[in-house]
Amino acid sequence: MNKSSPWSCIDAHQHCWQLATAEWPTSELEPIYRDFSPLDFAAAAGPDVASVLVQSQPTEQDTEYLLNLARAHRSVLGVVGWVNLAESNAVQRLEHFARDRLLRGVRPMLQGLQNDRWILQDAIAPALDALVRLDLCFDALVFTRHLPHILALADQYPNLRIVIDHSAKPDIAGGEWTQWYGHLVPLAARSNVYCKLSGLITEAAPGASLAVVTHYAEAVLNLFGSERVLWGSDWPVLNLASEYRQWHDFCQKLVKSFDSSAEKAIFCDNAIKVYGLEPGLPEPLLNKND
Repeated sequence: MNKSSPWSCIDAHQHCWQLATAEWPTSELEPIYRDFSPLDFAAAAGPDVASVLVQSQPTEQDTEYLLNLARAHRSVLGVVGWVNLAESNAVQRLEHFARDRLLRGVRPMLQGLQNDRWILQDAIAPALDALVRLDLCFDALVFTRHLPHILALADQYPNLRIVIDHSAKPDIAGGEWTQWYGHLVPLAARSNVYCKLSGLITEAAPGASLAVVTHYAEAVLNLFGSERVLWGSDWPVLNLASEYRQWHDFCQKLVKSFDSSAEKAIFCDNAIKVYGLEPGLPEPLLNKND
């Protein structure tokens, strides 16, 4: 696998959707209530930024849609899709989608499920074993209350790469800290657990400045270190609270102050390593001699 990247940044978490087939977002979220495509992403992030495209709908139709986008746009290096891991045919569905090398992980959207221990059901064990066998990541879309169960998952499946999305979405607006931090500490001690520096500003109060997430972001960097933090924008959800370049530049400054040598790992190389990406060439460099 090519471990170097010609891209200036690999955004480890962004979304695309079409309202015609989307259950979410709904109309009250006016800034993001429209279709978003990889071309829109390039306009926000720049033509030299690649990404991991993450599901936003709990349907296999969405997974197919994202894989089609990835095939059509070189800037989409991989897809984290959705499969119902509790279905009796989950292993077969995972094997089906994994035939496409662009599928690099799955995300069951645990935050919206009534059972906080859903992922630990015996019925899901075959699907989790399949994720390991197929070399796919498990993205954990969770809140603080789910973290003890993610810790149990990490211990039961030490060969499963687990990526905590949005730093587990602490309630920054409500001042949550102690429980969130306390649950992250043991997770950070598990070598198979990674954490995304993403999504934090949308957990702050409306209109809050980026500075309010500094304490949380620094905690993630200190706990997981430069080897196991991946930067992501959570675009276009980010548009509810900030702008792409503002979030990128804010995090870049934080990372540089944390460890001046960590920028390349957190903003590029860790996404390649964790998701097993093949960076390829940016669109502007293709056929440059034609």
